[in-house]
Amino acid sequence: MKVLLLTVGRPGRRLAPAIDEYERRAGRYWPFDVVEVKEEKAHGQPDDVRAAESGRLMAAVPAGFEVVALTRKGRAWSSTRLARYLQELAVRSAPGVAFLIGGAFGLHADTIARARHRLSLSAFTLPHDIARLNVVEQIYRAGTIVRGEPYHKGGA
Repeated sequence: MKVLLLTVGRPGRRLAPAIDEYERRAGRYWPFDVVEVKEEKAHGQPDDVRAAESGRLMAAVPAGFEVVALTRKGRAWSSTRLARYLQELAVRSAPGVAFLIGGAFGLHADTIARARHRLSLSAFTLPHDIARLNVVEQIYRAGTIVRGEPYHKGGA
């Protein structure tokens, strides 16, 4: 089972080293890859920007993969809930899961509606790089939880 992180744009220089580190760590636990799609110019109409970016994200999702849309209006999961979810996908031999992070205006409503799960990192609006860092750290943490390693201190 493969884990994909599909995101709009590249990380900024300040958080890029931390993002790279956790992406490398996540790859120890899951076949893991990141796909960055082109960012639209933010001065366009927000819905047009969302549609174009979300279309590129969805085009990069391999057939058979579950889609998890990152959206402020989604459900909050605990680290252990994410670990159980990834473990369940692996046990049932799912081809994989794609976590989608939208650009400056978020994901298009059609993309959110097509997602199997809608996941919220926070009720706050987060900068793109912080959302990416948070997601990839949680994917890494989920791997340590599944293997029973001591990184996660949050209990069951």
